[in-house]
Amino acid sequence: MSDARQRDATGGAIRVAVGADGALLYAVPGGPESLPAVAPRALSLAWDAARAAAAAEAWGPHRSLAFSSGVVLALADADAACWAEAVDRSVGLERVEGLALCLRLLALVELMGRARWLRGLFAIGAEGIELHPALLSAAAVQPLDAGGRFDETAMKRLLSNRIAGTAGAAVSGEGAGRIAAP
Repeated sequence: MSDARQRDATGGAIRVAVGADGALLYAVPGGPESLPAVAPRALSLAWDAARAAAAAEAWGPHRSLAFSSGVVLALADADAACWAEAVDRSVGLERVEGLALCLRLLALVELMGRARWLRGLFAIGAEGIELHPALLSAAAVQPLDAGGRFDETAMKRLLSNRIAGTAGAAVSGEGAGRIAAP
């Protein structure tokens, strides 16, 4: 995987190299905000893959994402490395779709930690975290900002519309929106 390439929608390639310390270094065209939306079901499956990776203690290597826009994101903590490894194994982070899925997953977790108003849209129980289908759907389509995060105000607006029934479809099916508790 020292020089995997994938063309994005603009014709650029994601290049992957292995650093001297074993970290994976990704050279990504554009910025996090240019990554595409993903299917809500794919995001749900990423939750399941992350849960399985954590249970298997598949922590994965540290990763550094260097975007041509100048943004550099380090996925160096154990949880981020584990979740990135899960997405890499299931979809591939050298693919634009896989990278978009991974960053949306991490952005959702980050938003859940800082946005108190989201607490009514997920529940933490013995089986893990259960997410409201509207939250998964919104996270699948809401653009990331230049730092790879979700804009809280824009997400609140989108979720208000979805919950009110004015836009979006719910995620359904086995395993939708569940990840094991730590």
